[in-house]
Amino acid sequence: MSKHIVFVDGQEGTTGLEINQRLMKRDDVEILKIDNDKRKDIDERARLLNQSDMVFLCLPDDAAKESAALITNPSTRVIDASTAHRTDDGWAYGIPELSAQHRANIAGSARVSNPGCYATGFNILMYPLVTEGFVAADYPVSCHAVTGYSGGGKKLIQTFESPQNREKLAGPCFYALTLRHKHLPEMQKHSGLARPPLFTPIIGNYFRGMTVAVPLHAGLLRTKATADAINQFFADYYRDQPFVKTLPFNVQEQFEWGYLNAQACNHTNNIEIMVFGDDRQILVVSRLDNLGKGASGAAIQNMNIMLGVDEGYSLV
Repeated sequence: MSKHIVFVDGQEGTTGLEINQRLMKRDDVEILKIDNDKRKDIDERARLLNQSDMVFLCLPDDAAKESAALITNPSTRVIDASTAHRTDDGWAYGIPELSAQHRANIAGSARVSNPGCYATGFNILMYPLVTEGFVAADYPVSCHAVTGYSGGGKKLIQTFESPQNREKLAGPCFYALTLRHKHLPEMQKHSGLARPPLFTPIIGNYFRGMTVAVPLHAGLLRTKATADAINQFFADYYRDQPFVKTLPFNVQEQFEWGYLNAQACNHTNNIEIMVFGDDRQILVVSRLDNLGKGASGAAIQNMNIMLGVDEGYSLV
């Protein structure tokens, strides 16, 4: 059996490291590596990019655009983990569970944009609610999310794990207080909303794991529904998606101390959906590993779909 040649451009970053770790468990790929002293050598990068069947771009946005432009081999397929192409109509958006069309676009594309971690949690919730008529496109959506500090990459990891910062960063930290977080464009575009949500992310003093929550007023929904009806809607919508799991309504009764732990999906490619509330107020929540389904796991899942192999191969 011939192996797929794979190159991770940005192999030393948090996402790149995890993608390589997942790839090393497979027997159907040959992994190309760039020497450390040539990581910024354009000619060497271009050679490896064009020698590959599949490329993962785990780079800052400008560097990802540069690498994409270096690819001249029409057989090289690309999954970009940066923000650079997530609203570009020439790139398939990499959440296959959203619809059959999303899955088909990924399978048939040579260019796939891996979604952001927050955007994954948000769009899994909001895309079906908007497209199926529960939430109007002009609904004033708010979104609150909590994540571990690994989502900010090596620099933020060093900041949180530095002994001199331990006390200063012991509590949760709101950030992106300009209300211009870089995931907002894809959150708006791929959910179908007419305006970006009012998004308030929080970093917790733990390594990985994420919850994304959207509160809704039942009386303002286009299609009137109670919280338990919305829960059943999600269960039906994602019934055949192996990595999307809708938990039972009132699942909070099963939580230890009644607390929703952001880390319960860590080291998996799962994303869990929970719905709380009643016939007046509804809270929809997703939970995922920001480095799993929110980054490296999603990238491998998209690669599997593009290669036509089992979608869950090498994923938990």
